[in-house]
Amino acid sequence: MNQKSIDRINALYRKSKAEGLTQAEKSEQEVLRKEFIASVRNNLKAQLDRIDVQNPDGTIVNLGETHGNQTAN
Repeated sequence: MNQKSIDRINALYRKSKAEGLTQAEKSEQEVLRKEFIASVRNNLKAQLDRIDVQNPDGTIVNLGETHGNQTAN
């Protein structure tokens, strides 16, 4: 997600508190928020996939390779 989209989310939030949003603006806000949440989740997943854990026996396991293909419940 780019900075322009984040700025627009913030502008819509401020406008909603000050004077309210039109139906079109509410829809735009919802779409932008969903994109933002998806972006945060993807970034977090990418970070977690790069983590290596050393087991007590000395072996190193990559969490992305071990758990990366599992789906959330």
